[in-house]
Amino acid sequence: MSDHTADPATEAFVAHRNLLFTVAYEMLGSAADAEDVLQETWLRWVKADLAEVRDHRAYLVRITTRQSLNRLRAMKRRKEAYVGAWLPEPLLTAPDVAQDVELAESVSMALMLVLETLSPTERAVFVLREVFDVGYDEIAAAVDKSPAAVRQIAHRARRHVDARRPREVVSASETRAALESFQRALETGNIQGLLDVLAPEVVLVSDGGGIKQAAPRPVTGADKVARFMAGGLGKVGAFGQGDSPVTVVPTVVNGSPALLVHMHGEIDGVMAVRVQDARITGLYYVRNPEKLSRVASETRLTLR
Repeated sequence: MSDHTADPATEAFVAHRNLLFTVAYEMLGSAADAEDVLQETWLRWVKADLAEVRDHRAYLVRITTRQSLNRLRAMKRRKEAYVGAWLPEPLLTAPDVAQDVELAESVSMALMLVLETLSPTERAVFVLREVFDVGYDEIAAAVDKSPAAVRQIAHRARRHVDARRPREVVSASETRAALESFQRALETGNIQGLLDVLAPEVVLVSDGGGIKQAAPRPVTGADKVARFMAGGLGKVGAFGQGDSPVTVVPTVVNGSPALLVHMHGEIDGVMAVRVQDARITGLYYVRNPEKLSRVASETRLTLR
C-alpha cells in the first residue's frame, strides 16, 4: 500500500464537512438537498486557488451559504405545490447531540418550522449568526450584503424567531419522559392516557406528501389529536398487541427523543415532539417516503 495523504483541498473539505452539512440542512430543512449543496460546494472548492484562500472554513461556509440560498429560492416553488402540510426531513442524530441543548434546539422540528417563516436571506443570516456565531463581516461576504445591513437583518430575524420559538429549552430527559407516556398510551389504546400527556392546545402536523395518508391541515386540541392518533392506528391494529403490523422504536431525531414507526417491518413514519411543562404541545409526524429514505438506510446500517 502506498503511503500517501489526501490533497489539501480534500483534507480541508472533510475537516469541515459536518459543519457545512448542518449549515445547509438548517437553511433548507432537507438532508437530501443539503447533500446536493455539499456536492456543488465541493465542485467549486476544488477549482479554487487555495494559495489565495486565507481562511478555508470561511470560504467553504461562503460557498455553502450561496448554494443553499440558490436552492432555497428554487425550493419555494416546490413547497407551494406540495400536497398537505410540509415538515422538514427528519434527521437521525447521535444521542450526545441531545445533551448539547443549544445544538439540539437549533435543529429541532419546532425551530426548523419557525425558520420556514423567514425570507431566504434572513434564514441564512440567522443560522450563521445565531447557531454558528459567524462574524458579521464573514456573513456579509456570504450573502452579498454590507456588514451594517447584515446586522439589521440579524436583529430582525432574531426578533421574528424569538416571538415564535418555544419559550424555554426542555431537557432530553423531560422530552423522553413525555414521549414514553405518549408511547404507552398509544400501545394500550388508552385515550385518557393520551389526554393526560397532551397539552390542551397541542397541535399535530402530519406530512404524507400526497403519497401517504396524513391530515391535510394541522389538528389542534388534545381531544382531536388523541382521537386522530387512536383512530388512525386503529385501522391497522393497536401498537404492541398480538400480531399487530405496527411497532414503534425510540430514537433521537433532530437532536431530541422521537419515535420510529414501523409497518410490517418497514419504516412508516417518524414522530417528533415539542414538550413544555412535561406535556406535549407539538407533534410532528413525517410519513412521506421521500423524506424517510435517509432515516431508513441509516437505521438498517445500525442494525447490521
